[in-house]
Amino acid sequence: MLGVLVAVLGAVLYWRGYVPAANLDDIRLPPGFEIAIYADSIDNARAMALGDEGTIFVGSRSAGNVYALLDTDGDFRADQMFTLISDLNMPSGVAFRDGALYVAEVGRIIRFDSIESHLASPPPPVVVNSTLPSEAWHGWKYMRFGPDDKLYVPVGVPCNICVRSDDERFGTILRMNPDGTELEVFARGVRNSVGFDWHPQTNELWFTDNGRDRLGNDEPPDELNRAPMAGLHFGFPHCHGGRIVDEEFGAGHSCGEFVAPAIALGPHVAALGMRFYTGKMFPDEYRGQLFIAEHGSWNRVPPSGYRVMRVRLEGDSAVEYQVFADGWLNWGTSWGRPTDILMLPDGSLLVSDDRAGMIYRIFYRD
Repeated sequence: MLGVLVAVLGAVLYWRGYVPAANLDDIRLPPGFEIAIYADSIDNARAMALGDEGTIFVGSRSAGNVYALLDTDGDFRADQMFTLISDLNMPSGVAFRDGALYVAEVGRIIRFDSIESHLASPPPPVVVNSTLPSEAWHGWKYMRFGPDDKLYVPVGVPCNICVRSDDERFGTILRMNPDGTELEVFARGVRNSVGFDWHPQTNELWFTDNGRDRLGNDEPPDELNRAPMAGLHFGFPHCHGGRIVDEEFGAGHSCGEFVAPAIALGPHVAALGMRFYTGKMFPDEYRGQLFIAEHGSWNRVPPSGYRVMRVRLEGDSAVEYQVFADGWLNWGTSWGRPTDILMLPDGSLLVSDDRAGMIYRIFYRD
């Protein structure tokens, strides 16, 4: 009975938008690690990017805003926040290059030049590319520049599962030049990727992908994939998780035709932003390892995700998938949803949370 009352109370508090700071005490981390609030009151904080002068840029989805955060006194707590622009179409993805901030809306990518000199009054945006599909379902985008200086942008499928033969860009990861030219498909068979990074030694692209719904509580898994070259197909909609032939779209196909995941993640965990750890703050065992923000399930009983996971690598092989930070989900109700991960120059990690409207800093205290 007590558990039911606590769960009901948690649901009421969430419905009213109340997220007590004391919830940070619920976050479980490995020994020696701590978590603190870097910024709060950020409506629907999603993807993050780091500027040359230390500005943290944050996109949003439902809020339609893009934010800039400054820590002017160096205490690892943002003390200034600017809303750079509002009323955009799901501007979830942000990227930074050569002094300019790139913002991904559903159907286009725009750029704000010399942005760190104009945070209080940004210049009008330059349209980089306005030819992307306009469907909203899985249309919000993650976005980053790769080691080849190309801008990588995924295009999710506008459905739970379907084939859209009218536009080959659905279910792909695209890349283009910084000015928007030479748009091409880099990877296919990708249902909805909302996070990727490049291996610090090999420069190979690794990315998360969200599995389809309506196959039950425990199938299929979300995926962590590795793309060592362009032109690979990762299975969707014919095969899921490297082993499940789709009941509707799998006819005439086998999973052996496609690239299997580097490792299967939890079912319905909504694996989003991810980063290879290249800093020096964390113990040596974390160097070159992967951290993944799991946004959490909306359709699973019991709920899953709502945590930060670590994938341990040996060379270019993913060998273990384990919890690094959890506690955002209590009594079946979540008060926070980890969304993206960004490493600061000191080696600590920022984690955005679009439900609590916060950005956390996870650091190691020897």
